[in-house]
Amino acid sequence: MMIPEGPGPSGSGRRGKDAVGFERLRALIVKEFIQVLRDRITLVIIIGMPIIQLVVFGFAINTDVKHLRTAVFDQSRSQESREMLRGFTSSNYFDVVLTAESMEEVNAAVASGRAKVGILFPPDYARNIRGGRPAQVQVLVDATDNLSASSAIAAAQMLGVRRSQTILIEKMAAAGQPVLKQAVDVRVRSWYNPDFITSWYMVPGIMGILLTITLVAMMSMAIVRESEQGTLEQLLVTPMRSWELLVSKVLPYIIVGYIQVSVSLVIGTTIFRMPFEGSRLLFLALTLLFVLASLSMGIMISTFVQNQMQALQLSVFVILPSVLLSGFVFPIEAMPPLFRVIGGCLPITYYMRLSRQIILKGGGMEYVWMDALALAAFVLVLFSTSLALFRKRFVP
Repeated sequence: MMIPEGPGPSGSGRRGKDAVGFERLRALIVKEFIQVLRDRITLVIIIGMPIIQLVVFGFAINTDVKHLRTAVFDQSRSQESREMLRGFTSSNYFDVVLTAESMEEVNAAVASGRAKVGILFPPDYARNIRGGRPAQVQVLVDATDNLSASSAIAAAQMLGVRRSQTILIEKMAAAGQPVLKQAVDVRVRSWYNPDFITSWYMVPGIMGILLTITLVAMMSMAIVRESEQGTLEQLLVTPMRSWELLVSKVLPYIIVGYIQVSVSLVIGTTIFRMPFEGSRLLFLALTLLFVLASLSMGIMISTFVQNQMQALQLSVFVILPSVLLSGFVFPIEAMPPLFRVIGGCLPITYYMRLSRQIILKGGGMEYVWMDALALAAFVLVLFSTSLALFRKRFVP
């Protein structure tokens, strides 16, 4: 007996509908991959940007500034002044580029930029030291570059303290008094980055900046580009749901994000010898939350603009605060309260914090769960909001 053809039971109909939906979604994902791979500029951005940015920023950004150009005016011309100057130069913070013959010559060198620092020994420097009186050394610092100025000031103060201790010990020994070399034994231990290698601190932050720049801008421009070409409207008149379209667009860029993270980690661990102390699996899993949050912001931006240029310009309003207010350049603790609040509204702030915790400190989920929860909340709010705005803007 032959079974008549027909739609069959309701369960079979649902399974068939689900199969059709899956095939439709798979076809959209394949289409999006093909579109990404055909765009050579996109491929260059995916591979080239992390390499260039990491190498440039990793080597160029260094908050521990040394070898500052220094002008010296030594009016004392004594053994004591030469010993003090030797302490300055041997610290590697000061490179003497000018031995001046007058105060005006030092001022001119600092004013013109030929020197960042001026060191001035008064005529009575050695006489005061021998007489047990305070001997002053004037240090002029060009503070137009605050990082250089901070390094110069801290190094000069440290050298002054060391030299004072040495002179005191020598005088007590010469007078036959018992020498108390150290009243308080302060031993400082630096954890996680004992050599203060700036690149180790910067690389996790650069990864977050790269993902923000790439994913927010590329996602917003990809949707607007299809709208300009008319293909988005053609897709929306099909039985496809709007969430299926967004998922098909998001998935290829998730892979793009992981490619950039992988390239960044390889460069960080090989070129800069950055350690990876924590769980790579945990780090990659939490990276997915940040990638989804960044892509959701890109979708949201696409609903407010009319063309790709506007999408790129509006992306800057997300990218610029992400660089300045996330703790990448300036410590969040040093910011005014208002800007700390703004930084707390950016997903990258939490991703940067958990990245440094996992990579440099080896922290597990018990240390980063609050940042992970914040990223999950960003994904939920941003994706649902962007989906609603997308439907309102594009779905007929």
